[in-house]
Parts: sequence; C-alpha cells; structure tokens
Amino acid sequence: MRALCLTVLLICTASFCGAETFRIATFNTELSRKGPGLLLRDIQKGTDPQLLAVAAVIVDTRPDILVLQGFDWDHGLKALGAFQSLLTSKGLSLQYSYSARPNSGLATHIDLDGDGEQNNLKDAQSFGEFTGARGIALLSKFPLTVPPVLDLTALLWKDLPSADLPLTPDGHAFLSQDALNVQRLSSTNHWAISVHLTKDTSFTLLTFQAGPPVFDGPEDRNGLRNQDELRLIEYMLSGQFGPLPDAPVVVLGGANLDPNQGEGKREAIKRLLTHPQLQDLPNLQDINTVDWPHIGQMRVDYILPGTDLTAYDAGVLWPETADHPAILASRHRLVWADISLPE
Repeated sequence: MRALCLTVLLICTASFCGAETFRIATFNTELSRKGPGLLLRDIQKGTDPQLLAVAAVIVDTRPDILVLQGFDWDHGLKALGAFQSLLTSKGLSLQYSYSARPNSGLATHIDLDGDGEQNNLKDAQSFGEFTGARGIALLSKFPLTVPPVLDLTALLWKDLPSADLPLTPDGHAFLSQDALNVQRLSSTNHWAISVHLTKDTSFTLLTFQAGPPVFDGPEDRNGLRNQDELRLIEYMLSGQFGPLPDAPVVVLGGANLDPNQGEGKREAIKRLLTHPQLQDLPNLQDINTVDWPHIGQMRVDYILPGTDLTAYDAGVLWPETADHPAILASRHRLVWADISLPE
C-alpha cells in the first residue's frame, strides 16, 4: 500500500494535478558546434548521437518549462524550431519558445584580454567560436511574455553598481578605457520572462549562464566577472534595474560556480543560495550537476524558487547505467523541480 501511495503521489506530481503546478528544468546541453548553421544541419539530419541523447533525456524528464544552455543561437531561431519539432516527434510538445542573441562570440574589435591583439576569440564579448555560440533558449508548454520583461544582456560591466573590475598586479586597471566602454557583463544573457500558467496566474523566470571563473591570468578577470554576473541576479531580484512583475520568481541557469570547491569567488553563489527571496531545495543541495574530465564533479547548475513557492519534488538526472543517454548527451546533468504557485 505504501508503494502504491508513493506511485500515485509521483504520478499526480508529474501530471500536475493542480492547474498551477508545473515541472521546470534547466539543462546545459552543450549543443554547440564549430560554426553557424551546423547545429541546424545536425538536427535536420536526425542521426546525430548527441542530439538524440539530449532529446531522450528531456523527453524522459518531461518538463513543462525548459531552459537550455549551450544551445547555438541563429537568426530566425531555425535550430531552436527544429529542436522543438524533434521533441514533438518524440511525444513532448513545448510549443512556446524564446531565444535571443547571446554575448558569446559577439565581436568587439577591441583588445579585451590585454594581449596586444584584436579580433581573436578572447576579444569577443565572451568566448565563442562565432556570434550566437553557446546561447540560451527557453521552451515552454505555457505562453510567454516576450520580449523579456527585463533584459540586461547588453549591460556594461562598469555600469554594475560597485562593479569589481580587474586590476593588474601593480594595482592599475586591467581593462583599457576603450574596453570598459564596450565590455558587457553577461557572458550569454540575463533575462526575466513572464510565464503564464493560466489566464490569471503567472510567474517570472529569471535565467542566465555565467562564464567560467578560470582561463585568465593574475588579474582574475574571469573570476571577477563570474562573481559580478551572480551579483547581477541579486540586483534584478531587488528591482534595482527595473521592477519585476508582481508574481513569484524562479531563478535558474548555470552559475559555473560550486559553493564548496573549485576556483572562483564562491561567496557569490553562497549569497544566492541563502538569498532571503529564494530557497535552495533540500533535494538539490550538495548534489553535483556536472562531471568534468580531469576536474571531477561539481554543482554548477541551479534551480532556486522563490520562498513563496512550494516544491513537491526535485532532482538531478544522473545516469544509473553505463548506456544511459545522459552520458552521451552532455557533461552536465539536467536539473528539475516540481513547483506550485501560491493559492
């Protein structure tokens, strides 16, 4: 009887017995290719093993709202539309979508990394082989208010209050004035988007994908930028860059930062995990979300619902067998949560 009751509870949660309950997920798919248009090509071919594995992981989890990181953006969102169709063909219809050009791969024509050269990969707004590489995409069963109610993708790093800008070892500014005038803070995007579960109920989805706090020098440019990308989330929550809709908030995405190990300013993610407006769900605490070769497992992908929301269940999809699609899909693992809006 106990097992039967548990099964009924899980079925009820997964099929959303209440109209205002939903399953949300975030997944760094690492579906980025070496050039523009190649992701669309691979989706249309229908035989790419990684793409099929990513789709299998998503369909198995059956989210109502899904944010993808590491998904190449293109004009017209053709790759995203093709991926929607792939999911639909496998029984998961997420008919609403949104994406926009990320900062990754966006050329500046300025020496941003201080190596005396211009127009190499590290002189883009953030690292990317081409404009649109490794972007963010949102798929949803429910209608979205687009464009976002708040989009800080273009915010300059220097315009963040108390921006922690990098210095040379002798204490001088690492970024030139020309660099400061163009260097954006967000490595990909920072969006707040309204999701409408019913005519009268909605919530605000606040999503991002921060850059890694490594691959720099003693100035710690990337570590400081990663920290300030997470601080921007705090400012968005406080309304400092414009009010969010009067609705519950869910923060989710990739912080590229573990609270307990690895490089980076770990206090930045600890502040988000203990933010008074957010809750770090017990089922997700201390659960790793990525397995990097030669580095190991870390927790770097997050779902943080507002404190006024109820979470029935949550988890990280780690493979139980060596042939599970999650192993081939990505080094990252899909993170999900079943959440209900307040009555």
